[in-house]
Amino acid sequence: MIKLIASDVDGTLVGDGEGKLDTRIVKAIRALHDKGIHFAVASGRQWISIENVFEEVKDKIFYISDNGAYIGINGRKLFVSTMDDKVTKELILDIRKDKNLVAVVADASSYYIEEKNDFLLSWIRGGYRGRIEVVDDLTKVENLIKISAYSENIYGKADYLIDKYSDKLLVNYAGKMWIDCTAKGVSKGNALRKLQEAFEISENETMVFGDQENDVEMFKAAYYSFAVKNAAPVAKENARFMADSNENLGVLKILNYLL
Repeated sequence: MIKLIASDVDGTLVGDGEGKLDTRIVKAIRALHDKGIHFAVASGRQWISIENVFEEVKDKIFYISDNGAYIGINGRKLFVSTMDDKVTKELILDIRKDKNLVAVVADASSYYIEEKNDFLLSWIRGGYRGRIEVVDDLTKVENLIKISAYSENIYGKADYLIDKYSDKLLVNYAGKMWIDCTAKGVSKGNALRKLQEAFEISENETMVFGDQENDVEMFKAAYYSFAVKNAAPVAKENARFMADSNENLGVLKILNYLL
């Protein structure tokens, strides 16, 4: 019997950077809650973005945000994992030097960038429905939980960051525009395991959905691991099952089997 479900957002439940959730998914989450099945939203997004997108059911879901660095429910913080200050400063400086990349950092309350980038500001506030501020110096922001490098098509442009920092941080591609960095040991999978431990739920009682490299650790924490049809190859290779694409509401089709 399934007791816990976790799903990625971008590319899995909605298109990348979209802020509107299909009403049928909202109804399904309510129905799952009524059946006693826990639902967690596991995303690279910040928690405020998750809360805004899932406004109608925010009291019925867990937030696993920033790739597992933050766990919360209904605006309440349950767990936060911060990064080492020395490593974050070094990483920010490396991204800053690269003219192909834009650094976006996060603490538990907001995203931050150094220069006014109208596209990113509009996209994060409007598309992601998140919170972002412009600051003079990202290295002065304390208690970071995630650092991201952004580029319009990042594949191949920032592999050197993976090579340099993978022994110090968890570094993952999060779609074609982002590389996300969190503290070592932080992942969607480990965050999901915290919920499993809290509710005494096994991997065989857990179902997860995703589409990118940052979902792979989550796949390892559940027997019923689904990659959507539009997923990246690395996600498909590590998932046990396949669902239809996010455009065809593949996750919803699977959830309906449980209702």
